[in-house]
Amino acid sequence: MKICVAGQGAFGQKHLDALKRIAGIEIVSLIGGNPAGTESVARKYGIPHWGHDLVEGIQRADAVILTTPTKMHFRQGEQVMRAGKHVLVEIPVTDSVEDAENLVRIARETGVTAMGGHVRRFNPSHQWVHKRIRKGELKIQQMDVQTYFFRRKNINAAGNPRSWTDHLLWHHAAHTIDLFAYQCGEDISDCYAVQGPIHPQLNIAMDMGIVARVPSGAMLTLSLSFNNDGPLGSFFRYICDNGTYKAFYDDLSDGKDNKIDVSKVDVSMDGIELEDREFIAAIQGKREPNGSLAQVLPCMRVLGKLEKIIDPQRKAHA
Repeated sequence: MKICVAGQGAFGQKHLDALKRIAGIEIVSLIGGNPAGTESVARKYGIPHWGHDLVEGIQRADAVILTTPTKMHFRQGEQVMRAGKHVLVEIPVTDSVEDAENLVRIARETGVTAMGGHVRRFNPSHQWVHKRIRKGELKIQQMDVQTYFFRRKNINAAGNPRSWTDHLLWHHAAHTIDLFAYQCGEDISDCYAVQGPIHPQLNIAMDMGIVARVPSGAMLTLSLSFNNDGPLGSFFRYICDNGTYKAFYDDLSDGKDNKIDVSKVDVSMDGIELEDREFIAAIQGKREPNGSLAQVLPCMRVLGKLEKIIDPQRKAHA
């Protein structure tokens, strides 16, 4: 299968690393917004074609992985699907409910495989919990999640300037909102959010708190910050009826910090690789992928509800 990756930044390179480990995959094109950076990354990974025109990448590939700025996702996602090619749109799929709904509609119209990059569904740590829930061995009482970064300047994970601005709600909360509903096996029925002051230069909230609940009563508490000068990342605590478990990316321990071996949960310990493998397997099997655009749409609708709640707070802080 021939793959085009659009986006030469830090996350695009995570996918390039992952794809190199998947048999039968040829990365035929890298499309990026920075010509010099795109060429440099393409040469590093031995990719034969690079450029800035997505059409060129689409023409060479069977499928496209979009790791471009969020504002470009709808237009590019539609462009790929209208060309009859499969697409994986990295999280956040869009930054509006309307755009997400339209992408789902286009996917149905074109019949291509269309997936959202909700990697938490694939991290071995969360998979371990998910499998026990499905076996009836665990039931979530509460998920307590902390998503903390230090981003008072507009730079990416590699320390380079961004051409776009990250967002606590539409990006980082999306990971947890989707995971919570996925693990519970229910759509979220109640949600509320508060946010802190708006950054004067970045024009985004730097701190946010979210609570949510599913019909069975399981609840989510989520704290997010771009002001945290300390350990970075997302820390998940599953408080269950039969134990407590703490997940950090691909690592897992119980509530007393005893490490749990998740190395045999799947074929890799890299969540991005497992996400890409699911995308490719769904294309080959002509089936809906775990994390399809349709499956993550309920998450996007919850984010839309939360945005309406915090928008008046934003105006009050202005």
